[in-house]
Amino acid sequence: MRFNFVGKNITIWNSIKEKVEAKVGKLEKLLPPDVMVNVAASNTKGANKIEITIPLFNKRILRAEVTDNDMSAAVDLVVDKLERQLKKYRGRLKDKSKKAVDFAEELKIIPGDEILPDESAKISKIKEFPVKPMDPEEAIIEMGLLGHSFYIFKNSESGETCLVYKRNNGTYGLLVPQID
Repeated sequence: MRFNFVGKNITIWNSIKEKVEAKVGKLEKLLPPDVMVNVAASNTKGANKIEITIPLFNKRILRAEVTDNDMSAAVDLVVDKLERQLKKYRGRLKDKSKKAVDFAEELKIIPGDEILPDESAKISKIKEFPVKPMDPEEAIIEMGLLGHSFYIFKNSESGETCLVYKRNNGTYGLLVPQID
């Protein structure tokens, strides 16, 4: 397990690094071997935010973030979130295989296969609609007129299909697909 620490507006102390390595290290048995753990810490308006991102296999990403005044408490909370996500993901894999196989072994068995969603994730409706060329500002206006929290459109400048969405803090985000 390798760690990459990045601090924004904050210096990450060795004690915090050691705590993250120890806490995430306990999850090592649930993770693939030689995984890269990216830890980003920031301080905004007096609140400490810690974000841990772990790329798994087949372009899947495990990510959790927590904002707290106490950095040590934030580390505990973010690792707890990661552990819950891993256990949920591991449970889905076990349900699909109908065997009690260790998660690390399961990853070795299906390194290139797609994991199907569980039965509760069935598609109940398919809706087709025309994708109109427009700029992101026009897409935000269209989204507001429709009363949706996201809107798919074709960017008139780049020609790419993009998505605008309303963020929790009231601002807007733009998703631009990057095809490998």
